[in-house]
Amino acid sequence: MKYISIILIAAAATGGCATYRKQPLDMKAEWPRALSRLEVDPAKMPLPELSSHKFDPEDGLDMTEVAMIAVANNPELKLARDDAGIAGAQAFAAGLLPDPQIGFSPQYPQNGIPGENVTAFDLGITYNLGAIVTHSLRSASAKADLRKADLALLWQEWQVVGQARLLFARICSGQNLLGILKQSRDLAGLRYAREKAALDEHDLTLDAVAADENALQGIDRQISDADRSIEKDRYALNKLLGLAPDARLNLAGSAEIPDLDKQETARRLSELARIRPDLLALQAGYEAQDMRLRQAILSQFPAIGFGLVRARDNTGINYNGFSLSLSLPIFNRNRGSIAIEKATRKRMRDEFQIRLNQASSDVRQILTDQDLLEDQLRRLDEDVASLSLLARRAEAAYKAGDMDLAAYSNLKHAALAKEAEQIAVEESMREERIGLLALIGGQLPVKESK
Repeated sequence: MKYISIILIAAAATGGCATYRKQPLDMKAEWPRALSRLEVDPAKMPLPELSSHKFDPEDGLDMTEVAMIAVANNPELKLARDDAGIAGAQAFAAGLLPDPQIGFSPQYPQNGIPGENVTAFDLGITYNLGAIVTHSLRSASAKADLRKADLALLWQEWQVVGQARLLFARICSGQNLLGILKQSRDLAGLRYAREKAALDEHDLTLDAVAADENALQGIDRQISDADRSIEKDRYALNKLLGLAPDARLNLAGSAEIPDLDKQETARRLSELARIRPDLLALQAGYEAQDMRLRQAILSQFPAIGFGLVRARDNTGINYNGFSLSLSLPIFNRNRGSIAIEKATRKRMRDEFQIRLNQASSDVRQILTDQDLLEDQLRRLDEDVASLSLLARRAEAAYKAGDMDLAAYSNLKHAALAKEAEQIAVEESMREERIGLLALIGGQLPVKESK
């Protein structure tokens, strides 16, 4: 019985184990309705320009505050943080040594001599020494995987920040374009109304009025398309922020981004492998895979198991000894696992180099395109200034009765069309600069104002 007591004591040592608690699923869609209830902690923001910004939704949300909400409440980021938690649990598990095993085997005599034969038994405790040999590599590999998960989360946060800024900028540009279109619509409506009245008085032909009516309908279609585009971007922004689809955000402030410091950008280009989270995550993953390869190589050597044994035979004689088990590396020798880990390491090495090359290529392409867009915008600025001046003079002449409505509206429409073109080019420049946020790492290097 005393040996059974030993086993029971060992079983009792498992006290303090985890317990199960049921956690049912919510069966209805639910979103935060009030921004004031969202927990937006600037100290937890992944970028300096976010962590140093005050979050106050009462006076409207600027572009940085929208990005802060995205980091705090984006659904995909919540899942990514859960994945990072799983990686942390896996790293914890990998750092634990396996438990020893206790074996007890009683042998009851069936036809022995009464009073001379007793119950025999084997009692032993064994441990897999091979687990100790590879423990440090398993633990190091799991820690590298944890760093990879944390860096992958940081990279995903950067992408979400970029998406939030991009949607904010698109909404602002859409509203600016909508203002231009409404001015054009008011002017075209005025012209059409007067010409329709002239047609009714038989002072104007139907062909002239029909052309202006078509132009008015075309502007109405553009306004409808602009409204739909803004609503689509607002819906996408709500989804990105983890808010209800019908939530109406009071967006405030400008989406302007200062001119890039191209020299600083070029300097960061040479340091991409040391600053971009996705590249750092790939490096951590490669380190973890290198550890797994070393672990597989160590596992090709014989696995050793050692234990202490206490036994008694049916005559009542007790024995003390030990057990030793050794695998014979004849057929397997872990060659399959080694081949798999080598091939996996090669793929991860290639993936890192390809990602680094692609990142460098993307940055260079954007910088080249920025030069072209800046030249285009410079010419547009000159054209807008020139046409706006002519439109103002034409308006003054029209009000003074020195110019008819048709000539004035033609000049005004030309000026508004050029402003719409200017808005489109500015939006392209902003979108590319926001894209650079994730490509070169951290805050965008911008020129200091003189």
